[in-house]
Amino acid sequence: MGCVAIDVTDHQNVQEALRESEGRYAVAAKHANDGLWDWDLLQNKVNYSSRWKEMLGYQEDEVSHRPEEWFNRVHVDDRDILNTEIAHHLGGINPQFELEFRMRVRNGEYQWFLCRGLAIHNAMGRPSRMTGSLTDISHRKSMEAQLQHGAFFDPITKLASRHLFMDRLTGAVRRSKRRDAYHFAVLFLDLDRFQNINDSLGHSAGDELLFSFGQRLLECVREQDTVSRLGGDEFAILIEGITSVVDATVIASRIQEILTIPFQLATQQIFVSVSIGITTSFTTHETPKNFLRDADTAMHKAKNSGRAHYVVFHKEMHHDAYHRMQLEMDLRTAMERKEFLLHYQPIIELQSGVIAGFEALIRWQRADGTLLPPSQFINLAEETGLIIPMGWWVLEEACRQFQEWCDKFSDCSKMMISINLSGRQFSQPDLVQTMDKILKRTKIDPTCIKLEITESMIMGNIPMIRKQLEQLKERKFQIAIDDFGTGYSSLGYLHSFPIDVLKVDRSFVMQMEHDEDKFEIVKTIVGLAHRLDMSVVAEGIETSQHLQGLRTLGCEYGQGYYFSEPVNQTKALHLMRDYPKWP
Repeated sequence: MGCVAIDVTDHQNVQEALRESEGRYAVAAKHANDGLWDWDLLQNKVNYSSRWKEMLGYQEDEVSHRPEEWFNRVHVDDRDILNTEIAHHLGGINPQFELEFRMRVRNGEYQWFLCRGLAIHNAMGRPSRMTGSLTDISHRKSMEAQLQHGAFFDPITKLASRHLFMDRLTGAVRRSKRRDAYHFAVLFLDLDRFQNINDSLGHSAGDELLFSFGQRLLECVREQDTVSRLGGDEFAILIEGITSVVDATVIASRIQEILTIPFQLATQQIFVSVSIGITTSFTTHETPKNFLRDADTAMHKAKNSGRAHYVVFHKEMHHDAYHRMQLEMDLRTAMERKEFLLHYQPIIELQSGVIAGFEALIRWQRADGTLLPPSQFINLAEETGLIIPMGWWVLEEACRQFQEWCDKFSDCSKMMISINLSGRQFSQPDLVQTMDKILKRTKIDPTCIKLEITESMIMGNIPMIRKQLEQLKERKFQIAIDDFGTGYSSLGYLHSFPIDVLKVDRSFVMQMEHDEDKFEIVKTIVGLAHRLDMSVVAEGIETSQHLQGLRTLGCEYGQGYYFSEPVNQTKALHLMRDYPKWP
């Protein structure tokens, strides 16, 4: 019987190589971070790797080979696109399959996965298998959602961001161009003197105020309107579907009214006001950027009109905006060139007629010789922050000049020099230290200095303001409330501050002889001051009737054009020497 010897070495080598390859694949599949799947299209069976099952929260024996184990877990909103993409790949439309979708895991929640696959074709060119991987991308999706939320919502106020606001404004502009009956309004809002709060209370308190302010804005609008924080203390509101400009002004009035209620920050009550600019689609079909620009322009007009106002935009304001920009550039140049000087208006003791002191008032002498009063540049100086160095210059120059007068004229030492402090100055943490340095440099007696602040300044951080005022009083400065009666007039706070003088605003004094209400206001302020052991200075005295009426009410001091306009330092010294007493 013959024997046939067959060399099976090559076959054994192939089998061994195959087993080795399968072994490496099994190890790789077991330890791979991605889940692997192999779909037999002819038998409609899918082999899912252990990692694939583990990613969905299942054990090895808890998932069968049915395709439904995969497809039934896909989020209902993602199933159509999944089926479409697979069909496109198997049909040769897309060279590979790749899709992000949500799948339900064992705890019932949905997680995001990235699925990739590639079809394998048989000898006839038809797809017989499809293999691929599954990657958990939930963390990346979560980060993307956070980034997207950060792009569309302000992190401090939780309101819409500038990006989202502009996106919705763009949509509103498009609708207004397509539909004649559709109109909208843009409100641009800027908190008045917000920097004072940041300077005095710190940025965390400022952020808390911004959030609370944003919540109040939401109370003033409808659900379909968009309230946005553009940045800093600037906000914008898109009011959709309005029927007239009045719809926008009603909301602006509502915002002003709701701000009469103070904000409670920790243990402190803070009053704020806001300047609002309004533009609507009734007058123009501008681009979204221009709508926001026009509303911003109107807001600055409101701020320059005395703050806590709203103004509706009109095209003539473009010229005003250009003028304002030019003025800001000139103002910065003027600071560098030292183009400012002081004028002095005498303050008269009304019963005796003698000069009791002077108020120092800044003037801007431009390069062309034009002399500008503070009403034309102080608001802009406050907005730009230039008011701080400007204010310190005024304080030091007034002290220097007054001390020079006292060295020349002995009676000057019995007088006072009144100097205004801006809100930005007053909220500086080094206020008292700066005052000490100025006193040392000018060698002036602080009992001769009367520092004037406004009502709105004392309605901020009450404990901090009280501390600042007490420190100033320790140095023998006198403190006056300027323009009293035009601000919040929170009489309950007056007794808690070391105030020496109330200054009656000129608007009351100039009308008191013709307006009974104005006379009663002046009478009330004088009586209140005296009950609180304060003296009174009346501004805007222009007639003998003003003077006589104030004397009758017992007002101690006054100033106005009846006595003298603000004059330069030479004329001020002349008044002290030659006109010691008015009739």
